[in-house]
Amino acid sequence: MTALLIGLGPLLGWGLYPTIASKIGGKPVNQIVGSTLGTLIFAIILFFVNDLTLPTGMDLTLGIVSGIGWASAQILTFKSFELVGSSRAMPITTAFQLIVASLWGVVHLGNWPTITDKLIGALALVLIIIGARFTVWSEKKDSANSSNIKKAVIILAVGEIGYWLYSAAPQETSITGMNAFLPQAIGMVIVAVVYSLVIAIKEKENALTQVVSYKQIISGFFFAFAALTYLISAQPSMNGLATGFILSQTSVVLATLTGIWFLGQKKTSKEMKITIVGLILILLAATLTVIV
Repeated sequence: MTALLIGLGPLLGWGLYPTIASKIGGKPVNQIVGSTLGTLIFAIILFFVNDLTLPTGMDLTLGIVSGIGWASAQILTFKSFELVGSSRAMPITTAFQLIVASLWGVVHLGNWPTITDKLIGALALVLIIIGARFTVWSEKKDSANSSNIKKAVIILAVGEIGYWLYSAAPQETSITGMNAFLPQAIGMVIVAVVYSLVIAIKEKENALTQVVSYKQIISGFFFAFAALTYLISAQPSMNGLATGFILSQTSVVLATLTGIWFLGQKKTSKEMKITIVGLILILLAATLTVIV
């Protein structure tokens, strides 16, 4: 029961994170500044409470690169929220992450070694694509809406490079996820500060001096909580990597539904039914990718 409750931590953290960030408001620059500061605060507290050791050398560098990847990708994800809302963007970005993670596992890590594994894995990838398409289906055809969805898909596809770095970089180190957490948070804040300064020069508005940026620290706590509970859940003594990963992917359901319920991202009855089918397909595919 304890392992299951910890495993559902990402459901709450990552499931509520995009909705809370959108609800607090501000521009993507405000959201990334607050989110990364909240994550850094959480990581520093964790560092001292658990008496962790800060990595050095290449381990430290790759940990920071991991955080840079996440923050860069998250900026693009926030931009996609402006175009189509979090309820449509989250299933798409989840689908991209599942596809890239699976392909990286096959090419670099040697996953899916047999023909049967590859066939089941290929089926999972097809289900992910179909599921993601279902979640953005619209009953009323609107050229402006279709254009925004296409833009959002392109933005999220580019952002996936950053999410891939976030996951892949720590795999090349000799440190645990817990020890990588603070370097990742440092990398995230570096991106947020640089991005805010670039925006300040271009638009004459400094996110570092705006109140809404610091309100977004709350959303950062939710992200950090999810990341930490996932690290614990994935440990062999808890749920293990496979089950922990599946449990974490349930966050896309909460993120999508809370976006619809609390942010006014309305769908018709038919759109809602098709969206739910799409979410089920994505979760089924996530399950397949970790059991093969």
